[in-house]
Amino acid sequence: MADTTTTANPASPPASQRLMSLDALRGFDMFWIIGADALVETLQKMTPSPPTNFLGYELEHADWQGFHFYDLIFPLFVFMMGASVVFSLSKLIQTEGRAAAVKRVFQRSILMFVLALIYSGGFSNAWPNIRLLGVLNRIALCYFFGGLIFIYFRPRAMVGIAAALLLGYWAIMALIPIRDIRMARYKPDEHPPAVLADNDVEKIIQQTGNSNAAAIYFATTNTVKGKYEMGYNVANHFDFEHLPGRRWDTYWDPEGFLSTIPAIATCLLGIFSGLLLRSTKIEDQRKVLYLVFFGFAGVGFGFLWGTQFPVIKKIWTSSYVLVAGGYSALLLGAFYYIIDVRKWQKWCQPFVWIGMNSITIYMVKNFLGGGFSKLGSRLAGGDIKTFLDDHVAKGMGDLLVTIAGLLIAFWFVNFLYRKKIFLRV
Repeated sequence: MADTTTTANPASPPASQRLMSLDALRGFDMFWIIGADALVETLQKMTPSPPTNFLGYELEHADWQGFHFYDLIFPLFVFMMGASVVFSLSKLIQTEGRAAAVKRVFQRSILMFVLALIYSGGFSNAWPNIRLLGVLNRIALCYFFGGLIFIYFRPRAMVGIAAALLLGYWAIMALIPIRDIRMARYKPDEHPPAVLADNDVEKIIQQTGNSNAAAIYFATTNTVKGKYEMGYNVANHFDFEHLPGRRWDTYWDPEGFLSTIPAIATCLLGIFSGLLLRSTKIEDQRKVLYLVFFGFAGVGFGFLWGTQFPVIKKIWTSSYVLVAGGYSALLLGAFYYIIDVRKWQKWCQPFVWIGMNSITIYMVKNFLGGGFSKLGSRLAGGDIKTFLDDHVAKGMGDLLVTIAGLLIAFWFVNFLYRKKIFLRV
């Protein structure tokens, strides 16, 4: 990610100093991906209780409509990237000029997109079984467009752009007609309706024996609009028609073409927060109050808009942007107040280690296949795991393996931190 520095002022740290809260919150976000979610899942299996059941529920994505804590992980990262853009590009523009900032945006976006392709398997599979869009790809695109918007536009214009992106995406999704067919294939861990609708492509395939989904799709002549169901909306249908390569959900991709539009607005919300934190005219406590106010406002307006344009992560609805942006602002306000205002910093150091190498740890987890728990099993698997399961408590072996994996992850990022090795893309 981009560096995070600040300008000198009693209300803000010196220009050469990073805002620790940005790194810590980014690390806190990544912490759940690299193993904390598995730790909660293991505890839930060992000793089911209201707290572990609640955490387990929150650490699963909503099936489609709705919002769980785990649905915040991705947009929070994009939001934090936007906040960091303000500090890194502002400093570069001041020292080397706008052209240098544009060059950095292009270079880092391209590098991140290449890493994204590698993350998804690169060219290990033959075409068309290659995924062109995914999580890191979306982050790269958001950084690219968000960075250029920040470089060339003033804050007031950026607010207008963000509003246009959200309203424009809503208009696309609500007003453009689509074919009256549902392009959804259900995976084993998903929950399909008990009875498939007559216009569900899966039901048509079962009834006719014709597995050519494209032929079934283009043979459909009736149209509808204002639909937001899985596989039955403008974004999903657009991906089916135009997105080449492998689509994550068979017929469409949750990080597809159109849903990238509102994701850029998520990055812009982070940029607005970064502008607030970088301001030398606003006292620290007032910055916190602004973040809290805008956080609650975003959540409130987002859920209100969600009554008409549902809160759905997999198509990144405009209401979802506001809800996720609101929660992100609240978390940033809390971290900024505790870490950079009150200077209670020792507790968050492990998160800082992760946050300063977030892309690195994300890529390494992917290369390990089974994540850090795979390494943990090499230290605490086999007979050790069996002994703990048989003689201590059922599931204790899995718990030790998960904890060992997390400790290895923390050791790794700490090693990189001490050696001052940072992959910033």
